[in-house]
Amino acid sequence: MKFTEKKNIIAVSNSLYNNTKLFGKNNIIYIQSKEELNYESLKKINPGYIFFAHWSYIIPAEIYENFNCVIFHMTDLPFGRGGSPLQNLLDRGIYHTKISAIKCVKELDAGDIYLKKDFDIFYGSEREIYERVGDIVSDMIDEIILTNPKPVSQKGEAICFKRRKPEQSNIIDLQDLTKIYNYIRMLDADGYPKAFIENKNIKFEFSDVKFKNGKLTAQVEIKVKDENK
Repeated sequence: MKFTEKKNIIAVSNSLYNNTKLFGKNNIIYIQSKEELNYESLKKINPGYIFFAHWSYIIPAEIYENFNCVIFHMTDLPFGRGGSPLQNLLDRGIYHTKISAIKCVKELDAGDIYLKKDFDIFYGSEREIYERVGDIVSDMIDEIILTNPKPVSQKGEAICFKRRKPEQSNIIDLQDLTKIYNYIRMLDADGYPKAFIENKNIKFEFSDVKFKNGKLTAQVEIKVKDENK
């Protein structure tokens, strides 16, 4: 490594990637809180890239306008701009997607594209899926640092997703086993209310779902609803 080589930064604010090869890279500074992402500190580092692997906070304009900020999004952009990409894909029965690495701009998920990688979400819980995403994102970061690709504009019609609301995790009205399976597994990690059904006093939350021989098995946690405690 040449002594003049710039350092790069990976910003990640979610534990879903903790068990992936995203961590432990050479010449990388890791940021894991929004307090660390401030312009004055970044200016001193002057990074080549800031990679937002899984970032839960707004990226200030003074940062993405002054540094090469790369965001990773789990759709084949411009299809699927917006929130809750995994959940929106599975809700639509879409199992083959891409991980898009894009330049951060003011408009949500509208930046030019550095590269894309194929990705399947046909199996696995949300946590397992994100662990696989973390490994792919890690490889994409290595490729971008090595090749320094020129980003190209997005092509095609922009299809936007809406961030899912907690009440949409209720599976009481679902009539199809595949749909129920997808709902339980796509909510089986931190950050979203688990798939549930409820009555006036009791809530049933589902996790660790398996689909075998035309039947579903899952763990269920049964508890008094918060407002009734």
